[in-house]
Amino acid sequence: MNKPVLHNYFRSSTSYRVRIALEMKGIDYDYEALHLRHGEHRGQAYLSVNPQGLVPVLVWTDGTMVSQSLAIMEFLEDVAPEPALLPSDPAGRARVRMLSQMIGCDIHPLNNLRVLGALRERFGADDAAVGDWFRHWVAETFRPMETMLAKDPRTGTFCHGETPGMADICLVAQVTNNKRFDVDMTPYPALRRIHEACMALEPFGKAAPANQPDAE
Repeated sequence: MNKPVLHNYFRSSTSYRVRIALEMKGIDYDYEALHLRHGEHRGQAYLSVNPQGLVPVLVWTDGTMVSQSLAIMEFLEDVAPEPALLPSDPAGRARVRMLSQMIGCDIHPLNNLRVLGALRERFGADDAAVGDWFRHWVAETFRPMETMLAKDPRTGTFCHGETPGMADICLVAQVTNNKRFDVDMTPYPALRRIHEACMALEPFGKAAPANQPDAE
């Protein structure tokens, strides 16, 4: 059987999410690197794979193409259910999806490479202004997320209980991205504690940007 192929970029936080999920599920895959800053994702070869021209994209063994990291993780949950990224109960599954989407839908779309590039190119933002923008939108979600995690008894060592899942994957990838923009994590002790617990596990470290073949 052919291995699945992951089209991704080492520094992309959404790519990092999918790499963690693949490592957690023990799925071997072929790594296809696309250098976003060199525009390789806008070339015709890649657009024939994903017309949206974004990473990551997972091409499964039967040729099925799935883009968007949250959708890819849901797909992996269906085709390789163990170990699970989502709890078994409806309320727990909804909570983990909620926490995941707070990062994946509320922070990342405002802070990804093409948006930060547009701030510079269309509105003349300098590095300081771009950094302020990035930190603002992280704080807008991390503040309530910290409260939600700290006060909910369903929070354990990880975002939901004692095993890492989809929400932890999204959190770790975001915190890694935050470091490039000097986000102060001091106000978020629960988030910091969960991040540290995740980084003690092999899948999170193995999938980290610095450990990828295209890292620079």
